[in-house]
Amino acid sequence: MEWLKRFLKPKQDNFTLYLIQQGEMAVAITDALQSYLQKSVEKKHEKAKRIEEEADEIQRVLVHELLDTFVTPFDREDIFGLSRALDNFIDYVYDTVEELVIFEVEDPAGVQEMADVLSEMAKELHLALQRLVDHPGVASEHARRAKACENRIEHLYRITIAELFNEPEDIHEVMVMLKNREVLRHLSNAADHGDRAADTILDIVVKWS
Repeated sequence: MEWLKRFLKPKQDNFTLYLIQQGEMAVAITDALQSYLQKSVEKKHEKAKRIEEEADEIQRVLVHELLDTFVTPFDREDIFGLSRALDNFIDYVYDTVEELVIFEVEDPAGVQEMADVLSEMAKELHLALQRLVDHPGVASEHARRAKACENRIEHLYRITIAELFNEPEDIHEVMVMLKNREVLRHLSNAADHGDRAADTILDIVVKWS
């Protein structure tokens, strides 16, 4: 019967803790991106990789416990969806760093501005996760601020892409444009998943408040 007790036992503290840890990793990876943009050295790329790997491990543990638990503090679909959105956010920010390294992009157009807003978004998501259980109303406010960040990032993305493809002079400029576009696309994708995480937090608040 021990296995049944373990299966039925709620793991609210565990799931909340794992989600908050993912939020911490989201903040850490955006900080790593900003640090790399300030000075592109291999050591900073390696730091970003370590953060991404640690975040993946946290998500794996969360999913394992989710499969091993019958009673959860929130809908299991919401827990999984929120965790996956945070993990994708982290992955896309890391992909940005990795492609900056691979493509050897110097002074990428628009990336610093988008990275700044993405860092703000990560901090709002982290705060929302910290407040989710005890202060759901405050969590909602932070989630809405995260969603506002997504709108700002998409606006920056469209403007930067339009300026980027403004009459290239030669094939070299075309190649630079394509590399920059890939980097910018990862930042936009990260923002999309941050927005999904914020939406899920809002859903949880509505269902459980």
